[in-house]
Amino acid sequence: MTTTTAIPKCPQCGSEFAYEDAGLLICPECAHEWSPLSAEESAETERIVRDANGNVLADGDTVTLVKDLKVKGSSLVIKVGTKAKNIRIIEGDHDIDCKIDGVGAMQLKSEFVKKA
Repeated sequence: MTTTTAIPKCPQCGSEFAYEDAGLLICPECAHEWSPLSAEESAETERIVRDANGNVLADGDTVTLVKDLKVKGSSLVIKVGTKAKNIRIIEGDHDIDCKIDGVGAMQLKSEFVKKA
């Protein structure tokens, strides 16, 4: 039992009622389980996002689409070869935030772009 150090809040829901069991931290509210070291390591390491070819993407890069993409909720299709300039890497399933000329603000998955 960890008595000398404070147990951190749940990284998923922010609950302060997390507890330790068998070397893992467990949140009773959302049932999320994580390693005590993983919270410290994730704060120190930056997330690495790679494009369709395996190149590392960073904030400010320019990317090109490698596949036609339908825009959800619209009849618009963004064609292969369309460039997105000055991207931002974000958390989540769609890990690129960008603006595309003629379309506007978009979130893209890194697997559908290549670094230009």
